[in-house]
Amino acid sequence: MPQRSTPLTIELALLGFVRGRPLHGYEIHQRLCAPGGLGDVWRLKQPLLYAHLKRLEAEGFLAATVEVQSDRPARRLLAITAAGEAAFVRWLAQPVTRGRDLRLEFLAKLFFARSEGQEMALHLLDMQQRQICRWLDDIAAQRRELAPEAIYERLVLDYRSGQVNAALQWLAMVRSELASSAEVQR
Repeated sequence: MPQRSTPLTIELALLGFVRGRPLHGYEIHQRLCAPGGLGDVWRLKQPLLYAHLKRLEAEGFLAATVEVQSDRPARRLLAITAAGEAAFVRWLAQPVTRGRDLRLEFLAKLFFARSEGQEMALHLLDMQQRQICRWLDDIAAQRRELAPEAIYERLVLDYRSGQVNAALQWLAMVRSELASSAEVQR
């Protein structure tokens, strides 16, 4: 039996667009590219989007129905399946595990977590902050183990530490922004 491959981050994020209601591929692309959305972070050409959607359908995360139109070609309407819903919820609740994934994957998670509500967004922030603190602990441990003459290695770790600390400060700013936007909505 062939081994089932794990969906890519971008594919899991695409599931978030069809959670509310079934959509056509073109509608998903329009939502992805809309100002103030993931289009500010991700660039995804339509043919690649359709390839990702086909893979999600093949994996059982999306189900398609054909919508017949009298004056136009039939269109495929995509809906999330129970397996797709479960995969999306799992993906959304987990922090990213590598620093380089903060820019694309974490921002996608934050985009959808906010649409789930304040509680989900804050949960994601808490989980990510804990993950980043673990990264800082690992960097500090690596630095302590370096020999005194390992100047370059120390500089590399100091650079990483600076980046990770900046990410931690940014998460604190995100939390503050979410808290103030929640107060405005009250």
